[in-house]
Amino acid sequence: MDFDEYQKLAARTGYGPDTDKNFVLMIYAMGLGGEAGEVLEKLKKPLRDRGGNIEPEEKEQLKKEMGDVLWYVSELSRFLGMSLSDVAQTNIDKLASRLKRGALAGSGDNR
Repeated sequence: MDFDEYQKLAARTGYGPDTDKNFVLMIYAMGLGGEAGEVLEKLKKPLRDRGGNIEPEEKEQLKKEMGDVLWYVSELSRFLGMSLSDVAQTNIDKLASRLKRGALAGSGDNR
């Protein structure tokens, strides 16, 4: 499955174009933050208690939570008129530029 196919299929479960834009943006942004927090929560105990040893059932739970993160990124992108494949390509281009310039480490969006 590629990103555009995923986004098309994910859109079947998202808000439609007639829904209040501010409401949808708020829900998608909050959902993205919440799901990212759930990924962190699933990693906390293995990191804290077992030196980062993640059990197979924990990996399955993480896969589901990361899928929820992907859904929110996909839907937020769609609602903003962006294809998920374009978002992914923009990220790869940014990372490639940082790698070429030796700027992977550090902070700031435009390094």
